[in-house]
Amino acid sequence: MNIFITGIAGFLGSYLADALIAKGHAVSGNDTLIGGYKDNIPNGATFYTYDCNDFNKLADVLKGVDIVYHCAATAYEGLSVFSPHLVTQNIVTATTGILSASIQNRAQRFIFCSSMARYGGQNVPFTEDMPAKPEDPYGLGKAVSEEFVRQLCNIHGIEYVITVPHNIIGPRQKYDDPYRNVASIMINRMLQGKQPIIYGDGEQKRCFSFIHDDIQILEKLGDAKNITGEVINIGPDEEFITINELAKMIARIIGFDLQPIYVAGRPQEIKLATCSANKARALFDYKTHYTLEQGLREMVDWIKKRGVKPFAYHLPLEIINEKTPKTWTEKMI
Repeated sequence: MNIFITGIAGFLGSYLADALIAKGHAVSGNDTLIGGYKDNIPNGATFYTYDCNDFNKLADVLKGVDIVYHCAATAYEGLSVFSPHLVTQNIVTATTGILSASIQNRAQRFIFCSSMARYGGQNVPFTEDMPAKPEDPYGLGKAVSEEFVRQLCNIHGIEYVITVPHNIIGPRQKYDDPYRNVASIMINRMLQGKQPIIYGDGEQKRCFSFIHDDIQILEKLGDAKNITGEVINIGPDEEFITINELAKMIARIIGFDLQPIYVAGRPQEIKLATCSANKARALFDYKTHYTLEQGLREMVDWIKKRGVKPFAYHLPLEIINEKTPKTWTEKMI
């Protein structure tokens, strides 16, 4: 099949492209490199620098495409409270751009990567039958985008699937970004001899998904039968740990003398967030193949090999007030 992946230079998109190329598919994709690295793009993929908001260019390059995976996103949950225009433009409007181009070119199936942020602060573990109750602009943007996908695909007769990957980690993840990717930020700092910065009391709990434990499901969604209209959580649910525990695990792997720096909590940050993987188990016989520690060790090795980096404050803060984290306004990270 001819498959198009948005965000192909990003973390998730590049691994998905690798897997689909290995299966013999023709793969192309686009990326603006806001959240990815150009050397992530796999050999054998056709790459376009087009923005998902550029409908005309996307409509041209999607001619003949069978399946579209929409992985691209400014996945900045915390930042979305302070840069809502930027994040919404690259979530909602970007989704309508690639979705319209997909429908215009009569793609067979559209696979949308949503976010655990869609669930908000409901009881854990989050299950797919829960309504979307986002509590920040990023989650709201994902939930609204889901509705665009449902409505337009139903109207125009396009198959669609909504996936919910959550807290994905692994090599290739952007680690010089001060606004997201807590594990990568901690590793990059500790490898430079700097203490990790933790928001609030560090007792926020999360499940982290190693990239290969997400790709094993995503790569199947292009041709899986009887899944049109489904919402599917993707990622393991076995290791539900606090941010404090995450910092301790990374410090142990690196051999770092841990003395975290605690700063004020961020507005709208959910205390408990983890998804059930039971639906993926039922549909695809999903199994976790990596423990969290195995995944973190691979990240540490990759960042060591690639080289630590200073953090680049590459996105503008639209709202600066007493609630804006000092880690960003004072560039503490």
